[in-house]
Amino acid sequence: MADIHPATATPILAEPQVIRRADYRPPDWWVKTVALEFDLDLSATKVSATLEIERNGEHDRPLRLDCDGVLPLTLTIDGMAANWRHEGDQIAIDISAPTATVHLTTTIAPDTNTQLMGLFASNGMLCTQCEAEGFRRIIPFVDRPDNMAVYEVLLRADKTRFPVLLANGALVDSGDLEDGRHYARWHDPHPKPSYLFALVAGDLVATRDHFTTRSGAPVDLAIYVRAGDEGRTAHAMQALKASMAWDERVYGLEYDLPVFNIVAVSDFNMGAMENKGLNIFNSRYILADPDTATDYDYDAIEGVVAHEYFHNWSGNRVTCRDWFQLSLKEGFTVYRDQCFSADMGSEAVKRIEDVRMLRATQFPEDAGPLAHPIRPDSYMEISNFYTSTIYNKGAEVIRMMATMAGPERFRAGSDLYFQRHDGEAATCEQFVRAMEDGAGLDLGQFRHWYEQAGTPQVQARLEHDADSATATLHLRQRFSPTPGQPDKPLMPIPLRTALIDRDMKAHRGEQLVMLAQAEQSVTFTGFARPPVLSINRGFSAPVTMDVARRSGDLLFLVRHDDDPFARYEALQQLVIDRLIADIGEEGAASERAAGLEDIVSVFGDLVSDQRLDDSMRTEILSLPTEAFLGEQMLIVRPEAIHSARRALRKAIGTRLLDQWRIVHERASAVHYSLSREARGARKIKSLALGYIASSEAPDAGKIAFAQFASADNMTDRQGAMMVLASMAGDERESALDSFYNRYQGNALVIDKWFSLQTSSAHPKVYEQTLELIQHKDFTLTNPNRVRALYWPFVSNQAEFHHASGRGYRLLTDLVLRLDPVNPQTTARFIAPLGRWRRFDEARAAMMRGCLEQILAQPGLSKDTTEQVMKSLE
Repeated sequence: MADIHPATATPILAEPQVIRRADYRPPDWWVKTVALEFDLDLSATKVSATLEIERNGEHDRPLRLDCDGVLPLTLTIDGMAANWRHEGDQIAIDISAPTATVHLTTTIAPDTNTQLMGLFASNGMLCTQCEAEGFRRIIPFVDRPDNMAVYEVLLRADKTRFPVLLANGALVDSGDLEDGRHYARWHDPHPKPSYLFALVAGDLVATRDHFTTRSGAPVDLAIYVRAGDEGRTAHAMQALKASMAWDERVYGLEYDLPVFNIVAVSDFNMGAMENKGLNIFNSRYILADPDTATDYDYDAIEGVVAHEYFHNWSGNRVTCRDWFQLSLKEGFTVYRDQCFSADMGSEAVKRIEDVRMLRATQFPEDAGPLAHPIRPDSYMEISNFYTSTIYNKGAEVIRMMATMAGPERFRAGSDLYFQRHDGEAATCEQFVRAMEDGAGLDLGQFRHWYEQAGTPQVQARLEHDADSATATLHLRQRFSPTPGQPDKPLMPIPLRTALIDRDMKAHRGEQLVMLAQAEQSVTFTGFARPPVLSINRGFSAPVTMDVARRSGDLLFLVRHDDDPFARYEALQQLVIDRLIADIGEEGAASERAAGLEDIVSVFGDLVSDQRLDDSMRTEILSLPTEAFLGEQMLIVRPEAIHSARRALRKAIGTRLLDQWRIVHERASAVHYSLSREARGARKIKSLALGYIASSEAPDAGKIAFAQFASADNMTDRQGAMMVLASMAGDERESALDSFYNRYQGNALVIDKWFSLQTSSAHPKVYEQTLELIQHKDFTLTNPNRVRALYWPFVSNQAEFHHASGRGYRLLTDLVLRLDPVNPQTTARFIAPLGRWRRFDEARAAMMRGCLEQILAQPGLSKDTTEQVMKSLE
């Protein structure tokens, strides 16, 4: 039996428990309204909360409030002092009436909150992050997404230190108080879960604009930043307005408050947070100008601003019943922001970028010990499930439904979803039902995509019969076991397919082939000669393809396929087959590998192919990464991969050196702008520079330094630095010093300075990384800075997997030092060590040993514990 604890009691922490989806039940008590008062202070913020609660059904169970590191100083029920029991990570209060008013107070210390969850301080500013379970670090609460309440928030603070006071909803009152303090009262009329609560207080300036919805409602827009940064918010504001207009046009969804505020924060675990009416952003996804932000940064800002705005409906108006349904909002919203970005730029390039990201992050996740379905069955720490599977694979599952339905029927399904569940906490199953009913789809078998982990493998073979002039496509699907799922049911796999006539170099139309059985065949008529198979066009399904091909088919597709993704995919596979053969791996890839001369020849053709714009040209001519090449092998061989890829890159650079020089010179003559043509020119310029450097031309360093010194924008400057950082000599050191001195004090650009060095191919990159860890500008308390230094090093495959194990030890040291500071950020760094089964015995033993060392650390957070335990299973 638990003891009754006074308000000053020390919490008794329970062992981490596994939460299971099958155990879901609604809360015993609903919180209907929340009135919060904050007396804000960096070291001692006082919080007063009044909760109107209502018993859910006929029972006598107590009110249970979740808490994490904060307990009530006072607690009353209907004005009377109440006893409460501390049980694990909750407090329990016996209440006899069916409704009651709970009043409680707490005091919290934002300036010591290094976890950056709940209310925390960032460079003298106060802000919140409550998703997934941060609100319980502010007050004890029914802190779960299905508990939706109406909030009113009163903020009081010193007016000099915190002149701006923001919360969800609309401002209803503000004014001055005694002793130099002031107040602001905010009201959000939309019921919301506690994870969407937000407040910000600080010395901020706003960039303002306005938007008028299609029904004529005015909306005041504001982006709040620190003084001096307001000149770098124009792009984010334009992205916001474009997002609002796009959601009205494409989904018929209007914004529903008179204000929309965004705040940029320098210390933030995530990219951004969609709190109702008050989005809080990592500053890297808001601040941009040509001198400090690359074209990639501009695209990322546009995409993340859109993502968070789109959450206003797919996440806020319709939220999640429980955290197992996280992909309900995240997968759907990622799909929506991907479509938005494709409409704003190049659909073909955007699709390639999205698939490359999926393959780089989600496919390895699906093939490793951390594999989980997009709707998981259990978790120990929910923050560990903010994964590429939930977001990116979740988006691919939505995309497959859209492909099967077509645009009009998919829109009908999404309309029905929002109509049915507006103002509710919904489930993935309810989304699927709305798609069935609204789009007229039978998704019975398709539900398996939500239930099982792993990437399906599809084998394809095209058989031609000259006598009957038919071509028969033979398909087979299979699945590898994943943790807890040794056997898997069949899933429907939509494959956009075309057969290209070898003589006409064209196809008669694309067909959607639904692979729903273990083995399946489809026959096409009217082919006197064997056609060339183009399959999974546009990456219509998130699967791996093993296609039996005739010699020369891939080269044919690179030159003649009219699907941009298929052309890209064909050249990638051509290069992968060649590299796998060079590494010495046996198998089909080695047997069908094209010769080096053929690869160089097709690269040369594409450099000058007038059908390609420069952005697409850059994508198709970029080599697969070393990490992706490793995923194609049974046992990853880092040194062999690095050597083979470097040799091929050198051959392409050397044989086509004159062409690369011409491309670099042509692109360098294009003046800076954000037009599609100018952005493409900058993109191909950096690629050409990289190939020139790979050729080891004597003047490569001089060309790179000239680009660096003359650059009038960060894209060109960083492109040159990426090349110089891998070189040895005075030009490298001069450029690094110049870069640092120019941008010292600009945190986001100094992040780039760290990353450029730890990602480089410099022979002393390990030693340089050790020096950077000791640099005066490095800190463990800022997640951006930690990620900027360590992630590029971990992704630097040859260095991280150095045979000595020094890369593994460096990462282990980070985990042990960072976990007490910020467990959520720490847990993200476990996955690279968890891939130990894919490596040779010596490396596997060292990686496993590092995981065991981490697990043995006393006081290890449950975030990191869960990831390590799963990695060792």
